[in-house]
Order: sequence, then C-alpha cells, then structure tokens
Amino acid sequence: MEKNAAKSLMEEGKAALGIEFGSTRIKAVLIGEDNKPLASGSYDWENSYVDGIWTYSLDEVWKGLKGSYRDLAENVKQSYGVTLTSLKALGISGMMHGYMAFDEDDNLLVPFRTWRNNITGEASEKLSRLFQYHIPQRWSIAHLYQAILNGEEHVGRVRYITTLAGFVHWKLTGEKVMGIGEASGMFPIDIGKKEFNQKMLSQFDELVADKGFPWKISEILPKVLVAGEAAGVLTEEGAKLLDESGNLKAGIPLCPPEGDAGTGMAATNSVAVRTGNVSAGTSIFANIVLEHDLSKPYEEIDLVTTPAGDLVAMAHSNNCTSDLNDWVGLFREFAESFGMKVDTNELYGTLYRKALEGDRDCGGLLSYCYFSGEHMTHFEEGRPLFVRSAENKFNLANFMRTHLYTCLGAMKIGLDILFQKEDVKLDKILGHGGLFKTKGVGQRFLAAAVNAPVSVMETAGEGGAWGIALLAAYMADKTGESLGEYLDRRVFADEAATTMEPDPEDVKGFEIFIERYKKGLPIERAAVDYLA
Repeated sequence: MEKNAAKSLMEEGKAALGIEFGSTRIKAVLIGEDNKPLASGSYDWENSYVDGIWTYSLDEVWKGLKGSYRDLAENVKQSYGVTLTSLKALGISGMMHGYMAFDEDDNLLVPFRTWRNNITGEASEKLSRLFQYHIPQRWSIAHLYQAILNGEEHVGRVRYITTLAGFVHWKLTGEKVMGIGEASGMFPIDIGKKEFNQKMLSQFDELVADKGFPWKISEILPKVLVAGEAAGVLTEEGAKLLDESGNLKAGIPLCPPEGDAGTGMAATNSVAVRTGNVSAGTSIFANIVLEHDLSKPYEEIDLVTTPAGDLVAMAHSNNCTSDLNDWVGLFREFAESFGMKVDTNELYGTLYRKALEGDRDCGGLLSYCYFSGEHMTHFEEGRPLFVRSAENKFNLANFMRTHLYTCLGAMKIGLDILFQKEDVKLDKILGHGGLFKTKGVGQRFLAAAVNAPVSVMETAGEGGAWGIALLAAYMADKTGESLGEYLDRRVFADEAATTMEPDPEDVKGFEIFIERYKKGLPIERAAVDYLA
C-alpha cells in the first residue's frame, strides 16, 4: 500500500491488528484494507520451569502485551507519523491448549500450565477411553481431570477455565468466549453443531459426579464462536491493559480468540479440505483439513478444527527448534571467541545451507531435540541428545542435516499414520515458521519427510500474528463469503509462493533416518531415566 494511503487509513481507524502470544515472542501485526502488513512490533519472552511446571507469570503476560503493542505503535509513529487511536478490528491469539483456572473472584488458582507440560498421562488415557476419542495431554480437559485425579484442592473452587488467548481476550473485552479452533484444543467439538460435544460433556459430568463439585463442565468452559462472529469490544479497562500511553480508544470490535494452529491455517490459506500446513518453531505441528472423519482414534493424532469449524487432523510434536537454536548459539560463541561478529540471519543461513551438502541419510548420525516431553513417542520428559558411532560420517554438513531432520522426526511419525493407514489425500501443504526462513532448506527437508510438494509463501514469516489479524479483518468486513473464499479472493489471489517437489533420493534418505530415529528411542529413554 502506498505510504500516504496507509497513513490515512490508520488515521481513520481502518487498519486491523493481530497479536499472537508465541512460545518465545509476542508479535503484533497491523494490516491495511488489502490485508498486507503495514507495521509490526514484538516482545521477547520465555517460559519458566517452576516446581515441575512449564509456565508464564501473569505479570509477564501483561508486560509482554503492552511491550509488543508499544513497539508496534512506535514503529507506526516513526514510519508514518501516526499515533494509533482506533482500529477497525483486533484479534488475540496464543499457544493452544494448557490450563488457566479461575475462582468466582476471577483469581488464578494455580500457575498457568502450558501446552509444554506432559503431566496428564493418566487423565489423557482415561478420558480417551471414556469418550472413545483421543484426548491429548495438552488439552485443557486433560489438565482439569488430572488435577481431580491428583486430589488438588483448587478444583472445587474453579468457576472458569480457559487458555492464554481466551484469558487475554476476556480481560480486554469482559467476554468469556473462544474461537472454535482454540476451543477444539480444550474439549472435543461437535463438528455439525459447531459447539462442545454435548454427549461427552455429560459423560464427563457423570465421571466426576461423586466428587460433589459445585459446577458442571459446561458451566466453566467458554462459549464457542466461529470465524466471522463478533466476540465483544475493547473495554476502557482493556484499552489500558493494551496501550499504556492511553491513546487507543475503547469500543474496537474483537474477533474470537484463536490458537496458533488456527492462525497458522489462516496465514497459509490452509482452511479448505485437502489442504495442509506445517508450523515449525519451538514446537512443530502439521494440520491436515480432512474430507471425512478418521476410521478410529489414534493416540498420535489430535482432532481439532479450522477457525471456521471444519475437521482437522493434527500431528503435533512438542519439540522442534529449541535444541537446534542452542547448537547455532554454540557456533556463535565459537566465532565470537575468535573476535568475529556474526549476523544472526547470516549464521543461521550459512549453517542451514551447509546441511544441503550432507549425506541424504545424515551419514548415520542421530539426534533427538527433546527439550521437553514428547507425547508422540511417549516421553514424559526430554533430554536433548546427539549420538554417533566411530564409523559414522561426522562432519558439519551431516551434523546440521541431522539436527534439521530430527526437528521433523516426531511429527513425521504422526503424518505417516494419516498417509499410510487412513489414505488421507493432500492437494497442497504449506510451511511457515522459523524453520523455513532460510530459503530452500527446511522446505526441501519437509518435502522429503512428507514425500509431497511443499510451498512457502513470501508472507510465511509473518506467521500467526498476521493470521489473527486476517481473522479480525474477516469479521469486520462482513462480506458474506466463507473464510476460505475470503482468503482466496481478498488475501491470497496474487500471493507469490515457491513450491518444491520432493527429491526421490532425499525421500529415501529421510526414510533411512526415521527408521534409525525409531530404533534409537531406547537411547533417549535411558537418557531420561539416568540423567536428572
């Protein structure tokens, strides 16, 4: 958009804003009427491991929200000379799943339990058996039931449970609502009715009836909304929580809060059936929009929805780039020890491209990027691990290729179930997130892992914050189109994308690697058991 036109648009309050709480960064993206980014802001943060729980403090949530918005507002002021006072729409997104429980006075009862915690194995197993529907450990209902099984005192005082995105939205608007994609990571959804599954709600109430809790499960869950529905407006109190300068006015409409899976689908135009996307950052997950339900539940496959409520199979791995980032940091430390200053993007690009020179099967090397537990391979805890034998081809190229391959390893185990056992078909799959920033590397290796063409759009780096901004604009524009039609016509009609076909030799090499990966899991188990 031309600069003067963009300036006028922002002055008139016609831009839309999306803010997403990622694992390591809170990002804000402002978009114009053409849905292209106008400005962005960010705030870096990191989870803490406290008393065996991965968490973020509420103080950090609000500090991060203000920080990301302040950075955005300063960038707008510097680039356009505009002080933001109003918007046509706003959307909040965050890491899916987890557990935030509040009492009748809206006090948080226990520290926020994030998606990263693998502490609900017993609850996950029992609920999956009860519902005949896979309930992952990350889901809110698994956390609630595990707290019940543990006899935690706070459960009787619960009056509302939500996720990070739902919590922030609630405090900005006063509305206890949830976008259906995010809601589908709390409790199973009835796809036909676009609401929580009533039969399973009743089953859960019967399961815990003997506990005598003063609540029914439906009473403490948020209301489910689909993309395009209004989800409240920014209150005076909410405006103060978002913009500490006081310039932003109340009354801005908000779209339903969504999870990072749903915003990733929107940001890659992957909401139609037979489309899929892979989001690769701290965690990695593939979402495949299904033509029909699966033949049976699979422990490795989560069933969620698009922001519009269509059924999605998710192959989710808790671990992706954290260990890889640490290795890159080690190479930075090495370079700095020799007095060399290395640009971060150049460092990553150089090391990633080096991986292209490696043997197709990584020369026999093996690694596990398990910073935390990994449900896909049944690990309640993780230990980052690199393994080789004396005769393996140990060089930098194979070392980097191994660490990039292993980022895809656990997810591939889940995808193989969909492709090989359920004969799921894909017309296109798109990649986005940090793993794809270096052109032609992560994309090539993902194509090998899924043995299908992989596309990466020029906007892939904008990520979920752009995706939730698009969902906010979709709600505000009220065109009458379905979400898929809106994205096709209004957002991606002229979007440039690069597509990479799988190299047959890469595919063979990745299959050799993944067999080594599966056979080596007892090594990871020993590391978990014997390394505290």
